[in-house]
Amino acid sequence: MNPPNDLLRTRQHFEVLDGLRGIAAISVVVFHFMEIAVPDYHDNFIAHAYLAVDFFFCLSGFVVAYAYDGRLPQLGVWNFIKLRLIRLHPLVVFMAVVGLIVFLLDPFSDIWRKYSSQLGLLFGSSALMVPYPIVTERYSNLFHLNPPTWSLFWEYIANVFYALVLIRVQKWMLWLLVILSAVWLYIESWRLGNLSIGWGGDTFRGGIPRVAFAFMAGVLVFRLKWVIRSNIGFWILALLLMLMFLIPFSAGPNRYIDPTIVLVLCPLLVALGAGTAAHGLVKKACQFLGEISYPLYMIHYPFVWVFFSYVERNKPGIGEMTVVMAVATILLTALSYVVLKWVDEPMRRYLKRKLVAQTR
Repeated sequence: MNPPNDLLRTRQHFEVLDGLRGIAAISVVVFHFMEIAVPDYHDNFIAHAYLAVDFFFCLSGFVVAYAYDGRLPQLGVWNFIKLRLIRLHPLVVFMAVVGLIVFLLDPFSDIWRKYSSQLGLLFGSSALMVPYPIVTERYSNLFHLNPPTWSLFWEYIANVFYALVLIRVQKWMLWLLVILSAVWLYIESWRLGNLSIGWGGDTFRGGIPRVAFAFMAGVLVFRLKWVIRSNIGFWILALLLMLMFLIPFSAGPNRYIDPTIVLVLCPLLVALGAGTAAHGLVKKACQFLGEISYPLYMIHYPFVWVFFSYVERNKPGIGEMTVVMAVATILLTALSYVVLKWVDEPMRRYLKRKLVAQTR
């Protein structure tokens, strides 16, 4: 089916939600550096920033439902999938290349030699998003060359499920699916101790309830019109989001604290963010944060691996690591904007033109 070209256009953005996504992305970068510098989560000041992924999933469910609930039947499943691939996959492939280069040229480690015969498989795994958790010395990530791709893997599955199933279900069935996935989320958190799951070979199945609950909760927020109109403002919501990440880590209570945070705060923040307007400089800040959020999330981890190798070899003190982490976070934020303007946007524009040409 060839839909009208206007069906391929992207709908408006929610600036405050974009800004919150950017805050969450920066928090993830800091968290990943801190994981290396301070491995014990009890001593990590931002130990719960792994819950940013659940916020991303919930936000994605809301935005996808907002953008496609009314037009997917005319657009068609295949065109929907192509649009999602155009939006997300260029940086997946680009960072698989960058990840491979950094893996080979890491000045502090030659771990790549152990896997030299499997470099093609490692690259193909990251570029095509086929899980391959083979590098056991470094946490058995599903995609070693660029570990954050794990959440994109589950995001793709959620998008396909949305196009094939969720677009058709009535509200009572969506409620049932959300409740069942919430129960499963508590079970997995209780079984594994927290919700930092779904990203590696040993916690793989935990990714299913994480994306299932959060994504469908976001869809439910949209379909029930749970947009909370208020003048609360971006910075108050950003502070609430940060408090979610800054909750002290406690091994026992985290079994139920993590899913409760996700169950309550993720949908609430999406509902509040969608109903809050931004103006002037705050609006521009939100737009910038929204623009750099995805490239920052996607580009940072190969450089975290270099930091890992540096710490492993040199064993620096916390003061030196703090300086390195702060400078690296600033530089990566700047680099993400460069990647956005020179790589991501041009690639997406090119692929979008190709798709539009095919519909004529």
